[in-house]
Amino acid sequence: MKQIRILGRSIRDAFKSVFRNFSLSIASISCITITLLILSISMILSYNIENIAILIKKDFSIVVFVENDATKEEINKIKEEINKLDNIESVVYETKDEVAESWKESNDTFETIIEGWDEDENPLADTFSIKVKNINDIAKTAKEIQNIDKVGLVRYGEGIVEQLLSVLKVIEKFLIFIVLALVLVTVFLVSNTIKITIFSRRKEIEIMRLVGASNLNIKMPFIVEGLFLGILGSLIPIIATIYGYSAIYKYVKLTNISPFLQLVQPMPFIYIVSLIILCIGTVVGMFGSYNSVRKYLKI
Repeated sequence: MKQIRILGRSIRDAFKSVFRNFSLSIASISCITITLLILSISMILSYNIENIAILIKKDFSIVVFVENDATKEEINKIKEEINKLDNIESVVYETKDEVAESWKESNDTFETIIEGWDEDENPLADTFSIKVKNINDIAKTAKEIQNIDKVGLVRYGEGIVEQLLSVLKVIEKFLIFIVLALVLVTVFLVSNTIKITIFSRRKEIEIMRLVGASNLNIKMPFIVEGLFLGILGSLIPIIATIYGYSAIYKYVKLTNISPFLQLVQPMPFIYIVSLIILCIGTVVGMFGSYNSVRKYLKI
């Protein structure tokens, strides 16, 4: 019961303190709002770039050209051997006539050229289009396929794939670093802002100590006040995240530039980001208040 009374009194005193020290509270809330807004933008960018990287990786495939003299039995055997490999996700077989038809549909120039061929003039080869489970092992898988009998050429964009994977890894690591750095900056800025707020009220704390208030009675109102400030400072970033990202997703069509530039769907993404922002705001506010009272005012 005693702890409940202390908590209830702390909530009441913290609520009053926010309005009694309105200018300092506004400073703390503004600091939390700005840093959390930047953090929210960074998280959204990071996740969307990671999503684009995943789409690019999924689109990579190995194209296997079968030798022209291969029989149907040999082609079936090639398919069986490919499916036995560990890194295979899907295998799609196309005859050279089907390949020619797909080329005709993709481009008017190809259509004009291919329609000029006689039935026996098709120079294309039967092909297998293969999706792999792990893009990082695509080179190893391509070598294994190349060793299968009656397989001609094996192509997967060698050279370009390795370079792209290296770039994507660097980008992903950089974005993770930026998000973590912003979290640390948020903690630092908010802690220092709250520290100034508490330092300006040192006389109030000294009076509380003189009248015999325990450390817990002194700390609790400030910790709860930090919680309030964190929640209030999180409101604008959360609103901006929910409505801002929903508007961007609705009106900005990056797929017109490239099919890989697909934004993450708002639901439930924006709510997950908002929850993270709220948690960071409240934890940072409480930690900043607790740390400032304990360390700098020697309670």
